[in-house]
Amino acid sequence: MEKEISSRTPGFEIAAKRIATAADAGKFIERAGFCVLFPVKSVPLPSLYFAVSHRREARWDAHAQLIWKWKDELPRKRRAFYAKYFKGRGTFLSLGSLSLLLAVDETAVHADAAEDFYAAGRISRDACELWLALAKHGPMATLELRHTCKLESQAGNKRFKKAILELQSQLIVTHSGTEQETEAWASNRFDLVSRAFPMECRAAKEMAVDQARKALAAKYQALYPSAQASVVARLFGWTKAQAVSALTL
Repeated sequence: MEKEISSRTPGFEIAAKRIATAADAGKFIERAGFCVLFPVKSVPLPSLYFAVSHRREARWDAHAQLIWKWKDELPRKRRAFYAKYFKGRGTFLSLGSLSLLLAVDETAVHADAAEDFYAAGRISRDACELWLALAKHGPMATLELRHTCKLESQAGNKRFKKAILELQSQLIVTHSGTEQETEAWASNRFDLVSRAFPMECRAAKEMAVDQARKALAAKYQALYPSAQASVVARLFGWTKAQAVSALTL
């Protein structure tokens, strides 16, 4: 595992040989288990941007454009998972970590579970409608999905962004590449995790939540051996007691 940077150093980056290719990036994500695209102070995880550029302050440069391309390429090749997961920020997960998080979050569910999640209060009505549309029509680009769910207006766009982030943060929806819907920037495409990563969902269903939580804590400790339970709890959204138990290997 890459050597950890001193705790006196700002941020949570880990030292590694500079990454130059998508294959290198896939190996980095697999070793780390989870990382963000760009450094985020509130997210105590390594960033792929730092691994590529060795710069702590992100900027829109050639390195950023490279990892922006990889967020489409790596999931398409099933080398990694990408969604806005940790604190609503762009996140890469190894496929093993995806299964563990699905088990802990208890979201390795069938495509037809949207109404059940809504009835249980786990998702909003807007999120439920987006889920139902993806379940019915398959992967959809942003504008197409907004149109299907009658969220075309400016106010509707705000509701859409909130709902799609809600679904990504529960690992129900994933980024599924891009589509050129207009002459401007390409639109994001979205798909249900249950359809895009069926093997990882099946694996998650066979795991006990406590054991999956311990495995995630072990992965995090491999990155940061001195990590405190409070940091782990905030990152993964666990209670302090759950984090303490998970870290007691």
